[in-house]
Amino acid sequence: MAKLIIRFINAVGDVLDRDPAAREHMRVVFLPNFNVSSGQRVYPAADLSEQISTAGKEASGTGNMKFQMNGALTIGTLDGANIEIREEVGVENFFLFGMTTEEVAQRWVTGYRPADCYEADAELREVIDLVRAGFFSRGDTELFRPLLDNLLLHDPYLVLADFRAYVDCQREAGRAYADRQQWSRRSILNTARSGKFSSDRTIREYSDEIWRVKSVGIKLLSRDDVKGKFLQ
Repeated sequence: MAKLIIRFINAVGDVLDRDPAAREHMRVVFLPNFNVSSGQRVYPAADLSEQISTAGKEASGTGNMKFQMNGALTIGTLDGANIEIREEVGVENFFLFGMTTEEVAQRWVTGYRPADCYEADAELREVIDLVRAGFFSRGDTELFRPLLDNLLLHDPYLVLADFRAYVDCQREAGRAYADRQQWSRRSILNTARSGKFSSDRTIREYSDEIWRVKSVGIKLLSRDDVKGKFLQ
């Protein structure tokens, strides 16, 4: 399923690349062998950080902190580190959408039928039908059928349930981005309020609350001390 999702993302990218009206405004890019070195270029270049994991899955972790520290605003759910980021930067500087952990749990208890979302939302229905018709697979209507069946029959991550809230929040982010002065202000505040996510605080908190180890003092030697010890 994961490989098919990646194939679908590439297929969407191919359609965009072939469309002269779209390719100048939107591209799909996979960065090969993503690591710290390439991350140092990517994080500062980002304007909007997408952290869209289902609430309660604890799947939004350190990546969102790196984006925030470098000035990117976050669009995301109340999952993982998103919660702490929103608390630090302020609700007005975070684009929140989607169900809470409690609402997710309640959705499963009361019974979730993803097809209901498809039937109730014309825009979502249009998206699903476009994929089903083979628009992104050069007319092959079977290639991405497993993705559609998974969404419409199971949808374990409640993608369809959060679709409308996500689309509306994206439009809000788009309107905010159009005001360059305000966006810059929000970006600066994201960086300025990222101190809590420093590695020093994190290691100290891990030591106190998880590892339960005591700090050990280290005596730093002067250059003369080191030179004297070497001569001895």
